[in-house]
Amino acid sequence: QLVESGGGLVQPGGSLRLSCVASRVIFGINVMGWYRQAPGKQRELVATATSGGSTYYADSVKGRFTISRDNAKNTVYLQMNSLKPDDTAVYYCKIRIYMATAEYDYWGQGTQVTVSS
Repeated sequence: QLVESGGGLVQPGGSLRLSCVASRVIFGINVMGWYRQAPGKQRELVATATSGGSTYYADSVKGRFTISRDNAKNTVYLQMNSLKPDDTAVYYCKIRIYMATAEYDYWGQGTQVTVSS
């Protein structure tokens, strides 16, 4: 189970930090990431961080958002700076765990981020 927190209402140019905690210890190769879905739009990838330390960002958030992990706490964070109204969406945490013969995806319930003056 993944539980997100940290969403809310913020003015343009402001910052928020999202957190996502996994209820169980995560073993093996895995990728933790953040996705978002705005009203009327498809869910899109925002950023990912692998268990090996690699990160990826969507072009729309590069230079503004930072993803990080604390593996000891089974937690992934998304630091969001210089927020824009277009960043308004429900943000979802996901983990993909790679096993020998299959991969498994787990999603959080989502947290609302609203950027508005």
